[in-house]
Amino acid sequence: MRLDKFDLNLLIALELLLEEQNVTRAAQRLNLTQSAMSAALGRLRLALNDELLVPHGRRMVATPHALALQPMVSEAVRNLRVLISGATAFDPATSDRRFEIAASDYVATVLLGPLLPRLKAEAPGVDINIVLPTRETGVLLEDGKLDFQLTPEQFLIPEHPSELLFEERHVAVGWAENPVFRGELTEERFYACGHVAVRITGVPSFAERHMLTTDDPRRIEVTAPSFSLVPWLLPGTGLLALMHERLARVFAPLLPLAIRPAPAFLPAMPPMREMIQYHAARATDAGMLWFKDRLIAAARNDQTLPA
Repeated sequence: MRLDKFDLNLLIALELLLEEQNVTRAAQRLNLTQSAMSAALGRLRLALNDELLVPHGRRMVATPHALALQPMVSEAVRNLRVLISGATAFDPATSDRRFEIAASDYVATVLLGPLLPRLKAEAPGVDINIVLPTRETGVLLEDGKLDFQLTPEQFLIPEHPSELLFEERHVAVGWAENPVFRGELTEERFYACGHVAVRITGVPSFAERHMLTTDDPRRIEVTAPSFSLVPWLLPGTGLLALMHERLARVFAPLLPLAIRPAPAFLPAMPPMREMIQYHAARATDAGMLWFKDRLIAAARNDQTLPA
C-alpha cells in the first residue's frame, strides 16, 4: 500500500495492539470502543497483509511479522509525536494538549497538587496524566511516551537534559505521643523503635537506597508502597519513619505527628536533588517549555510565573 493511502492514525492503534496483545485493553488506552479497535485491526491486517494478532487459547499473540514490525512502529510513532509537538504553536488558553508525567506520589502531593489550580486557570483545556515511576520509566521517556520524569538525580538518563527543581532533606517522623519524643532522640531510643520504609514497585526510595549503603541497624517492621501512606501508619504506634520534610509538613496539620531533624548519629544523608527531565528532541517545544517553566517556578516558590 502507498503511504499516501495509509491512515497514519492506524500506527497509534498498531503500537498499542502490539503492546497489549489485547483488543479491549488497547481500545481503553485510546478511549475507543472495542468494535472501533477491532475495525482498526482489520484495516491494519489488510494494509500490512498479515494477521498481526492471532487467537491462542483465551488470549491473542503477535505473529512473527508483527514482532518484527513492533520496534519500527514504536520508533515511527515516537518520531511523529516529536514532529507534531515541535511544529505546533502552543497557546495555553486554547490548547487541549495532554502532558504525560512520571512522578512519585510525594512529588504529586508537594508540587503538582498545589500547582494544579494555577495551571487549570491558565490552561483550562490541558490534561495531565501522572504515572508512578517504575523500572521502565527511562524506556518510556526514551520512546517519547512520557513528556517529563520528576525524579531524584540518581535516576536520570544521562543522554537527555534535566534541570534542578528543588533540594529536599529528610526528617524523623512519628506519632506525637510516642514516648521516644519525650526528651532527646538518642541513638539507643531511635533504634529501639520499629521503622517504616518505602519501596515503590519494588524500588527502594532515596532514603532507603542511602541507608542500604551503610551498616543500618534499623528494624523495618512495615514496608509501604507509597510515600503518602507512611504518615497514616504512624499515629497510635511506636513506629518511626525517615520522610521528606516537605511531605511531613503537609501532613502535620492533618495528623498527630512529631517531626525532628534526622538524628546526627545517622550516616550523613545528602540533600535529595529532585530533578525534571525531558527528551532532548523536545527541548525547544513551546508546550514543554511552558509546562517546565511552571514546574520550576512552583518548585522554587516563585509567585511570578513567566509569561
